[in-house]
Amino acid sequence: MMNDQNPEDDKANRRMGAGMYYAMWILGLGLLTLLFGNILERQYNPNPRVASQLAADGAREVVLQRNRYGHYVATGSINGKDVTFLLDTGASDVSVPLALATRLGLEKGPVVFFQTANGTASGYRTRIDSIRLGAIELRDIDASINPNVEGDEVLLGMSFLKHLEFTQRGNTLTLRVPESQVRGF
Repeated sequence: MMNDQNPEDDKANRRMGAGMYYAMWILGLGLLTLLFGNILERQYNPNPRVASQLAADGAREVVLQRNRYGHYVATGSINGKDVTFLLDTGASDVSVPLALATRLGLEKGPVVFFQTANGTASGYRTRIDSIRLGAIELRDIDASINPNVEGDEVLLGMSFLKHLEFTQRGNTLTLRVPESQVRGF
């Protein structure tokens, strides 16, 4: 029996088969990376859509889930633009990284110095027109622009949180606009 196939065609077919094999592995690894990336992001920020509700007395409430690291991270907005907040009761101000502040159009005010766990740090004063976390929106909030921090995570400090009541139970944190503040906004 005679083989009619050209040796060059056979070599090309093997190369194409190997190429498809490698392409399948690359595609599979890409899909797994995407899948696990989404899982890890969800574990870091379990509050991409903040759960809001009205209490029986008409107060606005937000319920956050704690992430796997024990922190409360949530998606919200500054001046109508989406940001990721890390709630930090140890921070005096809302603290915005410089690169993010620039993209948000926040104006740098006077230089200020802060005492941090890592020592003294400098930054800039600023005011934020609007901060929204779910159904809670507060206006005209003191903040700082921090040139010493990389990334896009905003520390949601006490200049925002002092206007709210908060209660932690288990792995949830409920933020509430107190009745006295509802009349003020």
